[in-house]
Amino acid sequence: MKDAKYDVLGIGNAIFDVLVRTDESFLAAHGMIKGGMALIDEARAASIYRDMGPAVEMSGGSAANTIVGIANLGARAAYVGKVKDDQIGRLYTHDIRAAGVAFETGPASDGPATGCSYILVTPDGERTMNTYLGAAQELMPGDIDDAQVAASAILYLEGYLWDPKNAKDAFVKASTIAHDAGRQVALTLSDSFCVDRYRGEFLDLMRNGTVDLVFANEAELHSLYQTADFDTALKQLRSDARLGVVTRSEKGCVVASKDRVTAVPAFPIDRMVDTTGAGDLFAAGFLFGLVRGAGHENAGRLGALAAAEIIQHIGARPQTSLKELAKDNGLPV
Repeated sequence: MKDAKYDVLGIGNAIFDVLVRTDESFLAAHGMIKGGMALIDEARAASIYRDMGPAVEMSGGSAANTIVGIANLGARAAYVGKVKDDQIGRLYTHDIRAAGVAFETGPASDGPATGCSYILVTPDGERTMNTYLGAAQELMPGDIDDAQVAASAILYLEGYLWDPKNAKDAFVKASTIAHDAGRQVALTLSDSFCVDRYRGEFLDLMRNGTVDLVFANEAELHSLYQTADFDTALKQLRSDARLGVVTRSEKGCVVASKDRVTAVPAFPIDRMVDTTGAGDLFAAGFLFGLVRGAGHENAGRLGALAAAEIIQHIGARPQTSLKELAKDNGLPV
């Protein structure tokens, strides 16, 4: 959109990611549910960190991963999230800006430390997350810049924001501003446990038009509609959302609108290393395709390409230029 300052503005929990390779016995010893995301307190965070091996560290959070992917594809990207003015918070700010993302949210001067997520990757590439939200929970409606939201073609929100009350209010405020400015609002459901907690509220957001586009994986979709049958859940999604995008791992994705369903295959990979950020980077490619007017099928292909790049190495930051990869594969950039 020519009149937009930013192609996509993401709002999410600003979380510093600490990734480490581990095995099933470590998960068992610490009572972790493999593949899930548990919210932890500062004491539990310290005990996990103490027992972890050497780690890879980077700015993260679901929406932040998506926004960095969008910047990597060559779009104009901005992010809103709360860190504390501490060492990790300053690292976070530098890291995300260095990735080409506009990040102007003022840090908190007091209160809890900058949020961290301890991400344990088992040999099969599955990731298990233990997240200390910390300062991320301090995101307030006052942190939402009306002009910035109104100047962004697409507003992208993460379901995890629905945990803290103030962030929930910031989410709704931003959505209202975006729609008043004629912009689109997208939501990722984030996590099947998150859907379990807020199923009714997420359905209301879709049905009342607070969000226009919903991203979900299969587990989240089944949780949303409390059915094990994919076709039943997809039919309901088409009824509830203006546009729904469901990722299905190696089966690719399905883009579902009121009038059609488009299936897009996954991109082939050499080796699965780490699924951290796969859904986030898929959303980056899809949203990039959307703002470029590439159509649903090409948007799905761009999403599949970005997801394939990210799962072949540790961490949720592209190690190869997604823009160049898209060009090499004949996709619009």
